[in-house]
Amino acid sequence: MKFSIDINTNEIFPVITLKNEEEKASVEVYTFGALLNNFTINDSINIIDGFVSPQDAKTNITKGFKSAKLSPFVCRMADGKYAFNDHEYKIDKFYLNKEAIHGLLFNELFSVADQDADDNNASVILEYNYTKQNEGFPFLYSCVITYTLETNNRLSIKTTIINNSNTAMPLSDGWHPYFSLGAKVDELSFQMNSEKLVEFTGKLVPTGKIIAYDNFQQPEIIGDTFLDNCFLLNENNAAACILRDDKSGLELSIWPDAAYPYLQVYTPPHRNSIAIENLSSTPDAFNNKMGLIILNVGEKAHFKTTYQAAIKS
Repeated sequence: MKFSIDINTNEIFPVITLKNEEEKASVEVYTFGALLNNFTINDSINIIDGFVSPQDAKTNITKGFKSAKLSPFVCRMADGKYAFNDHEYKIDKFYLNKEAIHGLLFNELFSVADQDADDNNASVILEYNYTKQNEGFPFLYSCVITYTLETNNRLSIKTTIINNSNTAMPLSDGWHPYFSLGAKVDELSFQMNSEKLVEFTGKLVPTGKIIAYDNFQQPEIIGDTFLDNCFLLNENNAAACILRDDKSGLELSIWPDAAYPYLQVYTPPHRNSIAIENLSSTPDAFNNKMGLIILNVGEKAHFKTTYQAAIKS
Protein backbone atom coordinates (compact mmCIF):
# COMPACT_ATOMS: atom_id res chain seq x y z
CA MET A 1 0.00 0.00 0.00
CA LYS A 2 1.08 3.57 -0.64
CA PHE A 3 -0.10 4.71 2.80
CA SER A 4 0.62 3.31 6.25
CA ILE A 5 -0.05 4.00 9.93
CA ASP A 6 2.22 3.46 12.93
CA ILE A 7 1.10 3.90 16.55
CA ASN A 8 3.97 4.09 19.02
CA THR A 9 2.77 3.05 22.48
CA ASN A 10 6.23 3.18 24.08
CA GLU A 11 6.03 6.92 24.82
CA ILE A 12 4.22 8.52 27.77
CA PHE A 13 1.14 8.59 25.52
CA PRO A 14 0.52 7.05 22.08
CA VAL A 15 2.08 8.84 19.11
CA ILE A 16 0.55 8.25 15.67
CA THR A 17 2.39 8.54 12.36
CA LEU A 18 0.55 8.62 9.04
CA LYS A 19 2.78 8.04 6.01
CA ASN A 20 2.56 8.32 2.25
CA GLU A 21 5.49 6.11 1.31
CA GLU A 22 5.36 6.94 -2.39
CA GLU A 23 5.38 10.73 -2.04
CA LYS A 24 7.54 10.73 1.12
CA ALA A 25 5.05 12.68 3.21
CA SER A 26 4.21 12.02 6.85
CA VAL A 27 2.15 13.39 9.71
CA GLU A 28 2.79 12.95 13.43
CA VAL A 29 -0.16 13.28 15.81
CA TYR A 30 -0.07 13.15 19.62
CA THR A 31 -3.01 11.61 21.45
CA PHE A 32 -2.22 14.23 24.10
CA GLY A 33 -4.54 17.06 23.09
CA ALA A 34 -4.97 15.39 19.67
CA LEU A 35 -2.34 17.85 18.53
CA LEU A 36 -0.58 17.93 15.17
CA ASN A 37 3.15 17.84 15.93
CA ASN A 38 4.70 17.30 12.51
CA PHE A 39 3.72 17.54 8.83
CA THR A 40 6.67 16.60 6.64
CA ILE A 41 6.96 16.61 2.85
CA ASN A 42 9.84 15.44 0.63
CA ASP A 43 10.99 13.24 3.54
CA SER A 44 12.69 16.16 5.30
CA ILE A 45 10.70 19.43 5.25
CA ASN A 46 8.53 19.81 8.36
CA ILE A 47 6.18 22.79 8.21
CA ILE A 48 4.87 22.50 11.80
CA ASP A 49 6.51 24.30 14.71
CA GLY A 50 5.87 21.50 17.20
CA PHE A 51 7.39 19.91 20.27
CA VAL A 52 10.68 18.01 20.48
CA SER A 53 9.09 15.10 22.37
CA PRO A 54 5.87 13.93 24.03
CA GLN A 55 7.27 14.99 27.40
CA ASP A 56 8.02 18.45 26.02
CA ALA A 57 4.39 18.74 24.88
CA LYS A 58 3.03 17.63 28.24
CA THR A 59 5.30 20.02 30.13
CA ASN A 60 5.05 23.05 27.86
CA ILE A 61 1.67 22.97 26.11
CA THR A 62 0.58 26.20 27.83
CA LYS A 63 3.72 28.00 26.60
CA GLY A 64 2.31 28.99 23.23
CA PHE A 65 -0.38 26.27 22.94
CA LYS A 66 1.30 24.91 19.82
CA SER A 67 -1.23 22.93 17.72
CA ALA A 68 -3.76 22.96 20.57
CA LYS A 69 -7.35 21.97 19.92
CA LEU A 70 -9.59 24.89 20.91
CA SER A 71 -12.79 23.50 22.43
CA PRO A 72 -15.44 24.24 23.62
CA PHE A 73 -14.40 27.92 23.31
CA VAL A 74 -11.67 29.57 21.24
CA CYS A 75 -8.93 32.09 22.03
CA ARG A 76 -9.95 34.41 24.86
CA MET A 77 -12.98 34.60 27.11
CA ALA A 78 -13.25 37.94 28.92
CA ASP A 79 -12.69 37.40 32.67
CA GLY A 80 -13.40 33.71 32.07
CA LYS A 81 -17.11 34.37 32.56
CA TYR A 82 -20.27 33.92 30.50
CA ALA A 83 -24.01 33.48 30.92
CA PHE A 84 -26.13 30.78 29.34
CA ASN A 85 -29.78 29.87 29.91
CA ASP A 86 -30.09 32.31 32.81
CA HIS A 87 -27.06 30.86 34.61
CA GLU A 88 -23.65 32.47 35.06
CA TYR A 89 -20.49 30.41 34.77
CA LYS A 90 -16.76 30.92 35.32
CA ILE A 91 -14.15 28.79 33.60
CA ASP A 92 -11.56 27.13 35.84
CA LYS A 93 -8.67 26.25 33.54
CA PHE A 94 -5.83 28.34 32.13
CA TYR A 95 -5.77 32.15 32.31
CA LEU A 96 -3.61 34.75 30.62
CA ASN A 97 -3.90 37.87 32.73
CA LYS A 98 -7.65 37.94 33.50
CA GLU A 99 -8.86 36.07 30.42
CA ALA A 100 -9.51 32.33 30.17
CA ILE A 101 -7.83 31.11 26.99
CA HIS A 102 -7.89 28.23 24.50
CA GLY A 103 -10.64 26.02 25.83
CA LEU A 104 -10.61 22.92 28.01
CA LEU A 105 -9.19 20.06 25.93
CA PHE A 106 -5.67 21.22 25.09
CA ASN A 107 -4.05 18.89 27.65
CA GLU A 108 -6.55 16.02 27.68
CA LEU A 109 -5.66 12.53 26.46
CA PHE A 110 -7.64 11.35 23.45
CA SER A 111 -8.17 7.67 22.63
CA VAL A 112 -7.67 6.04 19.24
CA ALA A 113 -11.17 5.12 18.06
CA ASP A 114 -10.28 3.85 14.58
CA GLN A 115 -7.58 3.81 11.89
CA ASP A 116 -7.35 2.93 8.22
CA ALA A 117 -4.80 2.98 5.41
CA ASP A 118 -4.98 2.01 1.73
CA ASP A 119 -3.62 3.23 -1.60
CA ASN A 120 -5.55 6.51 -1.38
CA ASN A 121 -4.99 7.82 2.14
CA ALA A 122 -4.23 7.07 5.78
CA SER A 123 -6.51 8.24 8.57
CA VAL A 124 -6.88 8.00 12.31
CA ILE A 125 -9.87 8.91 14.46
CA LEU A 126 -9.28 10.27 17.95
CA GLU A 127 -11.99 10.75 20.54
CA TYR A 128 -12.40 12.46 23.88
CA ASN A 129 -15.54 12.43 26.00
CA TYR A 130 -15.89 15.52 28.15
CA THR A 131 -17.88 14.80 31.33
CA LYS A 132 -18.31 18.08 33.20
CA GLN A 133 -14.76 18.09 34.60
CA ASN A 134 -14.90 21.87 34.76
CA GLU A 135 -17.67 23.55 36.75
CA GLY A 136 -17.53 26.45 34.34
CA PHE A 137 -18.76 24.21 31.52
CA PRO A 138 -21.31 21.78 33.04
CA PHE A 139 -22.20 19.94 29.84
CA LEU A 140 -21.45 16.54 28.34
CA TYR A 141 -19.99 16.27 24.86
CA SER A 142 -17.77 14.15 22.63
CA CYS A 143 -14.98 15.58 20.51
CA VAL A 144 -14.09 13.31 17.58
CA ILE A 145 -11.12 14.30 15.41
CA THR A 146 -10.18 12.63 12.13
CA TYR A 147 -6.73 13.19 10.63
CA THR A 148 -6.42 12.11 6.99
CA LEU A 149 -3.20 12.25 4.96
CA GLU A 150 -4.00 12.25 1.25
CA THR A 151 -2.04 12.39 -2.01
CA ASN A 152 -0.28 15.58 -3.17
CA ASN A 153 0.76 16.53 0.38
CA ARG A 154 -2.78 17.21 1.56
CA LEU A 155 -3.77 16.85 5.18
CA SER A 156 -7.39 17.21 6.26
CA ILE A 157 -8.51 17.56 9.87
CA LYS A 158 -12.18 17.04 10.62
CA THR A 159 -13.78 17.65 14.01
CA THR A 160 -17.20 16.41 15.05
CA ILE A 161 -18.73 17.66 18.30
CA ILE A 162 -21.67 15.71 19.74
CA ASN A 163 -23.83 17.14 22.50
CA ASN A 164 -24.41 14.32 25.01
CA SER A 165 -26.13 16.57 27.55
CA ASN A 166 -29.81 16.74 28.40
CA THR A 167 -29.77 20.42 27.54
CA ALA A 168 -28.44 22.66 24.76
CA MET A 169 -24.84 23.87 25.08
CA PRO A 170 -22.80 26.79 23.70
CA LEU A 171 -19.91 25.94 21.37
CA SER A 172 -17.01 27.35 19.42
CA ASP A 173 -14.31 25.29 17.73
CA GLY A 174 -10.83 25.93 16.39
CA TRP A 175 -7.14 25.05 16.11
CA HIS A 176 -3.91 26.74 17.17
CA PRO A 177 -1.12 25.43 14.89
CA TYR A 178 2.15 27.27 14.26
CA PHE A 179 3.68 26.98 10.79
CA SER A 180 7.34 27.28 9.88
CA LEU A 181 8.65 27.30 6.32
CA GLY A 182 12.32 27.33 7.28
CA ALA A 183 12.79 31.09 7.23
CA LYS A 184 11.92 33.96 9.53
CA VAL A 185 8.30 35.09 9.27
CA ASP A 186 9.60 38.48 8.14
CA GLU A 187 10.91 36.90 4.90
CA LEU A 188 7.69 35.07 3.99
CA SER A 189 4.91 36.28 1.76
CA PHE A 190 1.32 36.04 2.93
CA GLN A 191 -2.01 36.36 1.18
CA MET A 192 -5.36 36.25 2.93
CA ASN A 193 -8.88 35.79 1.61
CA SER A 194 -10.33 38.52 3.81
CA GLU A 195 -11.19 42.19 3.63
CA LYS A 196 -12.67 42.46 7.12
CA LEU A 197 -11.03 42.68 10.53
CA VAL A 198 -12.65 41.95 13.89
CA GLU A 199 -11.99 45.03 16.00
CA PHE A 200 -10.37 44.20 19.37
CA THR A 201 -10.16 45.96 22.72
CA GLY A 202 -6.82 46.29 24.49
CA LYS A 203 -7.55 42.90 26.08
CA LEU A 204 -7.74 41.29 22.61
CA VAL A 205 -11.45 40.57 22.83
CA PRO A 206 -13.86 41.84 20.16
CA THR A 207 -15.66 45.16 20.51
CA GLY A 208 -18.50 43.78 18.38
CA LYS A 209 -17.47 45.74 15.28
CA ILE A 210 -16.18 44.42 11.96
CA ILE A 211 -13.99 46.94 10.12
CA ALA A 212 -12.37 47.12 6.69
CA TYR A 213 -8.88 45.66 6.18
CA ASP A 214 -6.91 45.95 2.95
CA ASN A 215 -3.49 44.42 3.69
CA PHE A 216 -2.40 41.06 2.26
CA GLN A 217 -5.09 41.06 -0.43
CA GLN A 218 -2.29 39.96 -2.77
CA PRO A 219 0.92 38.12 -1.83
CA GLU A 220 2.85 40.52 0.36
CA ILE A 221 6.08 40.14 2.35
CA ILE A 222 5.20 40.13 6.04
CA GLY A 223 8.30 42.08 7.03
CA ASP A 224 8.05 43.52 10.53
CA THR A 225 4.24 43.45 10.55
CA PHE A 226 2.90 42.28 13.90
CA LEU A 227 -0.36 40.37 13.83
CA ASP A 228 -2.55 39.20 16.67
CA ASN A 229 -5.89 39.61 14.95
CA CYS A 230 -9.06 37.87 13.87
CA PHE A 231 -10.33 38.18 10.30
CA LEU A 232 -13.69 37.40 8.71
CA LEU A 233 -13.09 35.33 5.58
CA ASN A 234 -14.71 36.11 2.26
CA GLU A 235 -17.48 33.75 1.22
CA ASN A 236 -15.94 32.19 -1.88
CA ASN A 237 -13.99 29.09 -2.88
CA ALA A 238 -10.51 30.58 -2.56
CA ALA A 239 -7.96 29.42 -0.02
CA ALA A 240 -8.28 31.17 3.34
CA CYS A 241 -4.62 32.07 3.09
CA ILE A 242 -1.36 31.21 1.35
CA LEU A 243 2.00 31.36 3.13
CA ARG A 244 5.11 31.17 0.93
CA ASP A 245 8.88 31.33 1.05
CA ASP A 246 9.80 32.83 -2.30
CA LYS A 247 13.45 31.74 -1.98
CA SER A 248 12.76 28.01 -1.55
CA GLY A 249 9.38 27.93 -3.27
CA LEU A 250 7.84 26.20 -0.25
CA GLU A 251 4.17 27.11 -0.06
CA LEU A 252 1.32 26.30 2.33
CA SER A 253 -2.32 26.86 1.46
CA ILE A 254 -5.16 26.45 3.96
CA TRP A 255 -8.69 25.52 2.91
CA PRO A 256 -11.28 25.60 5.71
CA ASP A 257 -14.90 24.69 5.08
CA ALA A 258 -17.76 27.09 5.71
CA ALA A 259 -17.94 26.06 9.37
CA TYR A 260 -14.69 27.99 9.96
CA PRO A 261 -15.52 31.54 8.74
CA TYR A 262 -12.87 33.25 10.91
CA LEU A 263 -9.08 33.24 10.73
CA GLN A 264 -6.91 34.22 13.69
CA VAL A 265 -3.31 35.11 12.82
CA TYR A 266 -0.50 35.63 15.35
CA THR A 267 3.18 36.44 14.82
CA PRO A 268 5.07 35.50 18.01
CA PRO A 269 8.04 37.60 19.19
CA HIS A 270 10.63 35.02 18.07
CA ARG A 271 9.34 35.36 14.44
CA ASN A 272 10.38 31.76 13.65
CA SER A 273 6.82 30.63 12.94
CA ILE A 274 3.32 32.01 12.56
CA ALA A 275 0.08 30.83 14.16
CA ILE A 276 -2.77 30.54 11.66
CA GLU A 277 -5.94 29.46 13.41
CA ASN A 278 -9.21 28.40 11.80
CA LEU A 279 -12.11 29.40 14.07
CA SER A 280 -15.85 28.83 14.02
CA SER A 281 -16.39 32.09 15.90
CA THR A 282 -14.58 35.16 17.09
CA PRO A 283 -12.82 35.14 20.46
CA ASP A 284 -15.13 35.68 23.44
CA ALA A 285 -18.10 34.37 21.43
CA PHE A 286 -19.75 33.00 24.57
CA ASN A 287 -20.32 36.66 25.45
CA ASN A 288 -20.47 38.58 22.15
CA LYS A 289 -22.34 35.78 20.24
CA MET A 290 -20.30 36.44 17.05
CA GLY A 291 -20.41 33.01 15.43
CA LEU A 292 -21.51 31.23 18.59
CA ILE A 293 -23.14 27.84 17.99
CA ILE A 294 -25.96 26.59 20.20
CA LEU A 295 -25.82 22.81 19.92
CA ASN A 296 -29.08 21.10 20.84
CA VAL A 297 -29.43 17.79 22.68
CA GLY A 298 -27.97 14.96 20.59
CA GLU A 299 -26.99 17.34 17.79
CA LYS A 300 -23.67 17.16 15.94
CA ALA A 301 -21.51 19.97 14.57
CA HIS A 302 -18.85 19.36 11.91
CA PHE A 303 -15.72 21.39 11.13
CA LYS A 304 -12.99 20.68 8.58
CA THR A 305 -9.74 22.23 7.41
CA THR A 306 -7.40 21.02 4.68
CA TYR A 307 -3.73 21.95 4.50
CA GLN A 308 -1.67 21.51 1.35
CA ALA A 309 2.09 21.94 1.18
CA ALA A 310 4.12 22.12 -2.01
CA ILE A 311 7.36 23.38 -3.49
CA LYS A 312 6.58 25.60 -6.45
CA SER A 313 8.96 27.43 -8.75
